[in-house]
Amino acid sequence: MLWTVGLCLLLGSSGMSHPLSSRGGNSGRNKLLLISFDGFRWDYDRDVDTPNLDAMARDGVKATYVTPAFLTITNPTHFTIITGRYIENHGVIHNMWFNTTTLEKKSYWQTQFVNEWWDNGSLPIWITAQRQGLKAGSLHFPGTASLYQGEKVGVGEVEPAVYDYSNETVWRGNVDKVMGSWFRDQDLDFVAMYFGEPDGAGHKFGPDSPQRKEMVKQVDRTVGYLRASAERHGIGERLNIIITADHGMSTVYRKNVNEIVLRKIPNFSFSDLAFHIVDYGPTGMLLPKEGRLDKVYNALKGAHPHLNVYKKEEMPSRLHFSKSERILPIVLWADPGYLINGYFPVQWNKGEHGFDNRGLDMKPFFRAVGPSFQKNLEVSPFETVNIYPLMCHLLGITPEPNDGQLNYTRQMLVPPTEGLIRPRIFIGLGAVGGFLILVFFVFMIHNVLKRQKTQERSETAEHEEDSTNIKQTSM
Repeated sequence: MLWTVGLCLLLGSSGMSHPLSSRGGNSGRNKLLLISFDGFRWDYDRDVDTPNLDAMARDGVKATYVTPAFLTITNPTHFTIITGRYIENHGVIHNMWFNTTTLEKKSYWQTQFVNEWWDNGSLPIWITAQRQGLKAGSLHFPGTASLYQGEKVGVGEVEPAVYDYSNETVWRGNVDKVMGSWFRDQDLDFVAMYFGEPDGAGHKFGPDSPQRKEMVKQVDRTVGYLRASAERHGIGERLNIIITADHGMSTVYRKNVNEIVLRKIPNFSFSDLAFHIVDYGPTGMLLPKEGRLDKVYNALKGAHPHLNVYKKEEMPSRLHFSKSERILPIVLWADPGYLINGYFPVQWNKGEHGFDNRGLDMKPFFRAVGPSFQKNLEVSPFETVNIYPLMCHLLGITPEPNDGQLNYTRQMLVPPTEGLIRPRIFIGLGAVGGFLILVFFVFMIHNVLKRQKTQERSETAEHEEDSTNIKQTSM
């Protein structure tokens, strides 16, 4: 009996040697949540009270801003974040899938389901994680619906075609789903999560509008709710959270001089084009008919002081937007505040993105918090292409070939020796405790056995004395 009790307590004491962070799941390793709040410009927290984002910065890391890939639109820049590749290398070059032969185009939501548009040789991090033994999920993140080399994200959800991206109640439900069902119950290691705001408010009302400011307050409340939900579901101690965005937002001034209408440019004619994709904010791409490339290019180059016109092979190398076969021969983009229209103005947004990624209005924000990140640290700006190797490092997986570098983000991480202090303390204390318990029980058992032997000797002596007395009485 005593040996059984001692063995149980000894085994129990060995559990004390493991870090407390092993609660809330089966694996014991740190988990990672990547969140994108679409269109959250780097300075949106400056004109709005954001106590939860401020607390996250104090508890973790904040970057002054990050630089997205070019084109600065949703699908391409998101795919850069989860592949670590510039847009010319991963090939998702636009929000819209298009076919230059059939002249067909698909909307943003329809493009999510065009498999070959996404499966172009680059693997999102959730596929890489799964192939290396981890479990991954993606909720509404661009690229979720696609198969990559025949493999899909383990747990995924794509928003419906008609969807209110601004519903705060739905946001909270999605947060609890990810924290409770996905991370805690299914023990996922990585989840990518997408929110469609404040992009919508910035487009419709403008980045300086009261509506955009109210939406930033909603984002801030959601960040607070998210961190609290992680604690409620028992995963807060070992959940690393990265929050960023795909691009910023710039004000569009609606006057005739701010709308670049290609039809009005002298010597330019749409009859010289085999295909075009314009009327999509400040960017455009043109496919001239055979033999008319120079004619189209010369007609547009220098035709408007705020229109940038490049043959794709002459694109500035800093933009990394020339090598893909999908990029059309002529690339256009307008200066901040201006839009490119085809035959006549058809865009009525008060805010837009898609401009040169060098402009501050296009820079997104960045926050990170969790056991792997330092506290109250602000780091210098870096490109979003570097978020991918950071995430691979946090997950302990080998990255696919990518264009990022861990050196740009390494300074925000807790040094390895510091990160091991707490586990080593628990292991050491557990080992000492286990040893002391073992010594205690050996000592106790020894004393019990000793008392038993003494008692047996005493009983034997008494028995012998009784026997002698009986014999004497008989005699």
